[in-house]
Amino acid sequence: MNHLKEYFMILFEWISVWLKSRLMRIWEAFPDTSTWIYTSTWMSSPERRSCQADSEEWKTKEALCTYHLGDGGETMVTVQTSTHAFHVDLRRLAECSEYFRALSQSRMRETSESLIQLNHVSSSIFYNLLEFSFYDKFKVPLDDLGTHIQVSSYLLAEAFLSRCLSVLADELRPDNCLSYLNLAQEICCADMEMTVFTYLSRNMLELSHFIRCLNDEEKEEVVHLRTQGNRRLCSLRKENLKSWKDPETERARHIFTLRGSEDSGDWHPVSELPFRADKWCFTTVILYNYLYIIGGYRHRMKRGWEFKMASFRYNPFTNEWVSTAPLIKHRRHFSAVACEDCVYAVGGWYLDSLVTPDSCTALYTAVECYDPWEDTWRFVSSLPLTDFQFSMSLSHDVPLATSLGHNIYVLGSIQRTGEKLLLQYNTRQDSWSELLPTLTRADADLPTLYFLGATDRLLVIGGNNSENVVTSFCVHAQKWGQVHTTEKVAFAGQGTVAGDQVLLPSVEHNTVAKMFLHTLSLRALPPLPVSTCYESIFYLNF
Repeated sequence: MNHLKEYFMILFEWISVWLKSRLMRIWEAFPDTSTWIYTSTWMSSPERRSCQADSEEWKTKEALCTYHLGDGGETMVTVQTSTHAFHVDLRRLAECSEYFRALSQSRMRETSESLIQLNHVSSSIFYNLLEFSFYDKFKVPLDDLGTHIQVSSYLLAEAFLSRCLSVLADELRPDNCLSYLNLAQEICCADMEMTVFTYLSRNMLELSHFIRCLNDEEKEEVVHLRTQGNRRLCSLRKENLKSWKDPETERARHIFTLRGSEDSGDWHPVSELPFRADKWCFTTVILYNYLYIIGGYRHRMKRGWEFKMASFRYNPFTNEWVSTAPLIKHRRHFSAVACEDCVYAVGGWYLDSLVTPDSCTALYTAVECYDPWEDTWRFVSSLPLTDFQFSMSLSHDVPLATSLGHNIYVLGSIQRTGEKLLLQYNTRQDSWSELLPTLTRADADLPTLYFLGATDRLLVIGGNNSENVVTSFCVHAQKWGQVHTTEKVAFAGQGTVAGDQVLLPSVEHNTVAKMFLHTLSLRALPPLPVSTCYESIFYLNF
């Protein structure tokens, strides 16, 4: 029985060898048939083609330059490129390229003769495009990425172009971004240009010397792109008077963002403050979707402690902090306002310790202007406080300031009369003026807590031991609005306006309170992970 089994095995091997030899002779005798068999069986497998894609074998084997779906409905055309011809299923090619779709629907000679001349297109690039279009295999050399984008843009191969631009977005660097921008403009590829603009936007001030090379329209586009993205409500402790012994000091050294809805979301830390200190005092301002914290913090000297002036800029797109030029004056509890592409520092008093100010504490009248492109501060016209003084607030920026259009508005109380004095600074003319009338009515004669710009009016929120009041000043009509009373809530820190809502840090709610301007009702947002203590509330796009 074993001998019989061995006999059949030998016979089977002999027949197999004979069949293989006969097939080889047939393939040699009929080259077209051999090519068809080789392509449709061995090469129809994506795994088989993948084995060949890493080599240059396609340049010498016609079978590797043939692309079809193998479903029997092919309309094969020959695409002649710079050095090689490719035999391609036109239907699939039309699905991947608007250029070939237009050809397939036309009555041009290329379609009728099944021959498309693309002699100006690199064969290697076209090969990579076909590998991606037919087998979803993407392998483009980084040093040849620009030419691949140029060809895919010319052929309107949207998917391949999108993949190339995705790679480009990760490869853009300060040393190559302008050359790619020039290429995008040369080949009129709007998508490529937008990819470079997005990179420049995400690193706008870090690449300020490149931004200066752009024309006004391009610069506006880069600035506009910084306002795109996921808009989140943020909270930062602007002043901390607690020591390291308090465990909350370490937790408070973060920017927190509200993820999810403002009604049911959660606060999460996104970045740690860029200095090590237990006591600090900063004013915050948002410009170009950058967060600036300006002020100082306590640090140890050889003998005792000293407050160090410092300013930092946070980029939410890169999650990075950089140190910026500090103020000229040593200020504490001052107002910082973004206006006309600059930051203005107004008021405050001397920053040298944590001593609480009193009636003898002098308010700074000097006003400073910060140029973010040059990273420099300069003095502008001082506050016109020659014959009167603002009264001091013990827990807020003094005096309160906001901006509308190209003007800055400053609000404070005159010490001797208690009147609310409203000043306007024209940034284009570098001049101050007093806005009349002053607010003298008794029901508004309360400590001012907040002064915010909202569309075409200025919001004023004040309070006493029993109630809060809300009023507004119309800039165009030069009139004060009606004074409304609201429930008493203890606010502390910097707030922000979002449409018809005001968001304010509320001590008693231990979180951010949202005030609806139409009804003056309040709603508390989810609780902060740290106790509310001189918080700054603002929006950033991530």
